[in-house]
Amino acid sequence: MELAKAYDPKLVEDKWYAHWLAKDYFRATPGASGRGGQRPYCITIPPPNITGSLHIGHALNNSVLDAMTRWHRMRGFNALCLPGTDHAGIGTQNVVERELAKEGLTRHDLGREKFVERCWEWRKQYGDRIYLQFHKLGCSYDWSRARFTMDESYVDAIHEEFIRWWERGLIYRGARVVNWCPRCRTAISDIEVNSEQRAGKLYHFRYPFVGVNRDDGRSTMGDGVVIATTRPETMLGDTAVAVNPADPRYADKIGKMLRLPLTNREIPLIADEYAKMEFGTGAVKVTPAHDLDDFECGIRHNLPQIVVIGEDGAMTHDAGARYAGMDRFEARETILKDLEEEGLLEKIEDHSLMIPHCDRCGTVLEPLLSEQWFVNMKPLAEPAIRVAVEDKVRFIPERYKRIYLDWMENIRDWCISRQLWWGHRIPVWWTEDRKCVAARSLEEAAAKLGVPAESLTQDPDVLDTWFSSALWPHATLGWPRETEDLRFWYPTNLLSTAQEILYLWVARMIMTGMDFVHRTPDDGRLTMDDTNQQEDRPSSIG
Repeated sequence: MELAKAYDPKLVEDKWYAHWLAKDYFRATPGASGRGGQRPYCITIPPPNITGSLHIGHALNNSVLDAMTRWHRMRGFNALCLPGTDHAGIGTQNVVERELAKEGLTRHDLGREKFVERCWEWRKQYGDRIYLQFHKLGCSYDWSRARFTMDESYVDAIHEEFIRWWERGLIYRGARVVNWCPRCRTAISDIEVNSEQRAGKLYHFRYPFVGVNRDDGRSTMGDGVVIATTRPETMLGDTAVAVNPADPRYADKIGKMLRLPLTNREIPLIADEYAKMEFGTGAVKVTPAHDLDDFECGIRHNLPQIVVIGEDGAMTHDAGARYAGMDRFEARETILKDLEEEGLLEKIEDHSLMIPHCDRCGTVLEPLLSEQWFVNMKPLAEPAIRVAVEDKVRFIPERYKRIYLDWMENIRDWCISRQLWWGHRIPVWWTEDRKCVAARSLEEAAAKLGVPAESLTQDPDVLDTWFSSALWPHATLGWPRETEDLRFWYPTNLLSTAQEILYLWVARMIMTGMDFVHRTPDDGRLTMDDTNQQEDRPSSIG
């Protein structure tokens, strides 16, 4: 037969991939009976979101994973490349909500149970389409082992993770400042924050010292402290102004009281190294309920936490009657006019700033004090730091080791709750008098608390998607059961992923691997994709 002048993949690739699948060439069996005998080589691919379709990021990264797997097979290793997908909590919920909107419905019209059913229907229809695209790439993955982060066995692993940490006192509920999306009405993780540099403004206004106002209520210029902010709408929630204790300009003023403009409150001038002498006027407004650094400053000084912007992005009752109910950006303009009328607005400067948006819906995010579930991370970080220092986990390029260690050594507690309906519901049950317990089921919770099951209510939140994907290398191999797969193939040998999820996913896999399996999730090489292309992110985050 005469060779074609041009290569036509349709005549070749589908035929041979179907042949490979029919012959079961990619199936891996642990132990000496498997191809390659006792020499294991294992990759668990970064699970793409079920909302995703194949793009250049998937193609490039999975080509690397497939090439490494095939190379080790040819070298005589018993090689397993295990595929899977992630349920993508906020992404899938948004997709299904958009579909409902076309029908003139919201998820609240359906209710939680019916909405979750719609999510499962969507997953069954579209969730595995990326597998077919991996087939087109020719990926030699063991498709008999394909995993989904909401498979029953995977849910068992997540419950085990939560309950073990609960029983050790590592999981707690508390109020902290989180990334909040007013449109999605949920806390979101750092990876779901898309920061864009935009032209903005820096607003300078004066907080008068108490007792130095004129009879007409206007400030005596020069008597007070000038601060600068990009978000004047948050000033209604200020509970202090901070200056650096080493700043000579304010040495004799620390401890004095300031009048918070547009309110009837007085706030102190405090000393804290959080204020940088070289930045602006050296004085910084402290709004503990609407800024993470301010929150921590407030904890140090036992400051009140006043929420003046609500979960819907509108001003709350605590913002004052004049502003309550206004959209936060509408309130900004009104506040500026009111400050100008009081003679307290000093100047407005052009200022370039990073604006955080929700990666899923584009809404400008609000740092918001919110009661959430958290994990105490420091005890979990210590072993994960040690294996990196000892090079039991290797980073390529090497510079990512230092980036990883910097984050781990200064780690903050992890917000693991999301105000969504699609995902792994938090396995905590509450009594009517607000006692709670973690359990794998309603019946187990009732037995632990010694109360009737019908008197209990499950926590409405779901777990952060990264909470489940943190278990990926060992849960896909059977953990928490000590399976033959887990004994043979864990730890895995290679992870190739994007650098921006080094903290959110990679670090957490290392922590859970050390904590639950007492082995690192990668005893070979950990390769970080250094392209930093926005397009590559979906294939990396799963």
